[in-house]
Amino acid sequence: MNIFSHILGFPRIGPNRELKIAQEKYWNNEISKDELFSVGRKIRKNNLKIQKSACLDFLCVGDFSWYDHVLNNSMMVGNIPTRHRNVNNKVDIDTLFGIARGYNSKNNFACSSEMTKWFNTNYHYIVPEFNKNTYFKFSWKQILEEVDEAINLNFNNIKPILLGPISYLWLGKRDNNTVFDKLELLDKILPIYKNILSEFNKRNIKWVQIDEPILVLDISKKWLESFIYAYNYLNNKNLKILLTTYFGSISHNIDIIKNIPIDGIHIDCVSEKNNLQNLIKMLSKDICISLGVINGRNIWKADLQKIYNEICFIKNFKRNFFISTSCSLMHVPIDISIETKIKKSVLKKFSFAIQKCKELYLLKKCLKNFNKNFFTKKNFFYNSDVYNKRKNVYIKKNDLVRKSTYEFRIKQQIKNLKIPILPTTTIGSFPQTKELRNIRLKFKNNKIDLKKYNFEIKKYIKNVILEQENLGLDVLVHGEPERNDMVEYFGQHLEGFLFTEFGWVQSYGSRCVKPPIIFDNVSRKKPITIKWTKYAQSKTKKLVKGMLTGPVTILLWSFCREDLSKDIISKQIAIAIRKEVKDLENAGIKIIQIDEPAFREGLPLRKKYIKSYLSWAIDAFKLSSSVVNDETQIHTHMCYSNFNNIIDSIIKLDADVITIESSKSHLKLLDCFKNIKYPNGIGPGVYDIHTTNIPSVSNIYDTIKKYIKIFNIENLWINPDCGLKTRNWKEVKISLKNMILATKNLRNKI
Repeated sequence: MNIFSHILGFPRIGPNRELKIAQEKYWNNEISKDELFSVGRKIRKNNLKIQKSACLDFLCVGDFSWYDHVLNNSMMVGNIPTRHRNVNNKVDIDTLFGIARGYNSKNNFACSSEMTKWFNTNYHYIVPEFNKNTYFKFSWKQILEEVDEAINLNFNNIKPILLGPISYLWLGKRDNNTVFDKLELLDKILPIYKNILSEFNKRNIKWVQIDEPILVLDISKKWLESFIYAYNYLNNKNLKILLTTYFGSISHNIDIIKNIPIDGIHIDCVSEKNNLQNLIKMLSKDICISLGVINGRNIWKADLQKIYNEICFIKNFKRNFFISTSCSLMHVPIDISIETKIKKSVLKKFSFAIQKCKELYLLKKCLKNFNKNFFTKKNFFYNSDVYNKRKNVYIKKNDLVRKSTYEFRIKQQIKNLKIPILPTTTIGSFPQTKELRNIRLKFKNNKIDLKKYNFEIKKYIKNVILEQENLGLDVLVHGEPERNDMVEYFGQHLEGFLFTEFGWVQSYGSRCVKPPIIFDNVSRKKPITIKWTKYAQSKTKKLVKGMLTGPVTILLWSFCREDLSKDIISKQIAIAIRKEVKDLENAGIKIIQIDEPAFREGLPLRKKYIKSYLSWAIDAFKLSSSVVNDETQIHTHMCYSNFNNIIDSIIKLDADVITIESSKSHLKLLDCFKNIKYPNGIGPGVYDIHTTNIPSVSNIYDTIKKYIKIFNIENLWINPDCGLKTRNWKEVKISLKNMILATKNLRNKI
């Protein structure tokens, strides 16, 4: 028996977010294409060095991406949306950025492709688009260039990574309302993969990692059987295929998986804890098993002694094993050792990407000799007292319901708020300018005092209110100048959270976040948003929304303690937000928005677990929002959400108004609302804010007219898709001006 170590992928943003900085400079024409490519080469080389220094047996190549790995795959197989083929005659990196961000010039316009969540993570991918006539061509050869690059740098035992053809087809969408079976495209795409595998073979590659994460889902027999067909076609006697699954168990699909002609299978052992031995017994002895035992989605140091005890049974099997991370390490920060402001006693509880590679080295060293006494304090220290005391939450049924039904509440709100038909508003944030970010940084580093900081924040809020009044928006926001990230900001003002300085994780493209760490019981000691919301309201006679992040999103977008259920933690957070909601109401704020962009992404990947999740997630939101009087209007916002299978749960949230992103999907996310009359207020976004493209009055006008056919006009709100923090003021003013003008034009015809 041989044991090899590897990971499924490494973060691609660079230790200091070098990729983000280079991307944005390139987009702003501040650096050349060659300078951008130079940054990519440095990141890839450094990532290989890190893996090699951790003595991993196989090193990842192909996990780097200029924007998104699914988009990389679309580029690789030449699946370029028709509207983007007209921009350039050749497929290059500008094509890639155009698909992701949209393209606009004096002569050309092409809207960006839809973006949605990568399974149940907080990473976003660019959704491939297919039609019955889609053809494929090996157009983007970055994977071969990176393999050659690694070979030329004298890195041995490299392991290229590809997104599998079947998962790729599954993750895409049919465009233009085309009705056809996406599996009809399988025979068209497989030759591209076979060609690439042949190229790997020419380069003496031993193993290739092909990711097929949809094998953890509930998929039809037809899709499952396509794996046997596809991998029979791709079978290469001189190249070994490691089929990779993650984010869940594969037990329910094992009868098909065991018949797929592959050389290795990766199992996410963080998800597959109880049935591992039986699973291994069911797989052919000729197949190498990759055990994903190091959690690739959380940042707690691994209990290697416990992991060893759980998997040491492998010594009884006469087969080869890999040990690995449960999934790619792109979901965790890069290096805990560069953190300087966290106490060492706390720091040693955590493990980021580099440290997880080292954990694999230690685990392999132990497994090689099957020495259960290896993990002494000298070799590896694990503090079993990781968490603080547990705190359960006790709530009453009345805490989860509004005082009256929506039908009664809305009458009170119409009377109290005096909002016109088709009210216009924004989602919350306004542009985070370089000057504003500099002010926050100076205050953080004690370069300006509190008085100066407050003066600058007030100046920004006053300007934001004035700009909104000049534009003619009906319901205003304070613009959130004091906030860096919607989750990090609230975590910084709640007890039980810990924050890193450099713990960046990619969310999409150049967008990086620093997820808080929930390490203790969560509570609110003092108000968080009251000061700035009250100030904004004092500067206008129009209504100003209070802006909060909801408990489910705070939980799911944080690294969470693992000794308490998500149900309990979400309710701890909900009680804290509930106090903030009541304080806002008491301060005279009549509309309060509790954003839950992560609500849909938190759904378990398998149907049998969905009911349990929705139960506690709905309760958490209602616990945070149901404390107000009937006259106070509760809003919520959700991102990239396909509501088809959870529309009943959205209704159960009982928010007075829900705003959602829909324009990027070309309104297809609204299909579920055609079959059910949504009873409450709703604001489907009328234009996409994730692009530099300026929406025209006519485009917005036509979009609103489509919405009126789906929703009761009396319940319809008009707003952008999402917050405006990533846009510049010029874009924002023109876009909102067009949105308001289109709305007024429609009002005049009603």
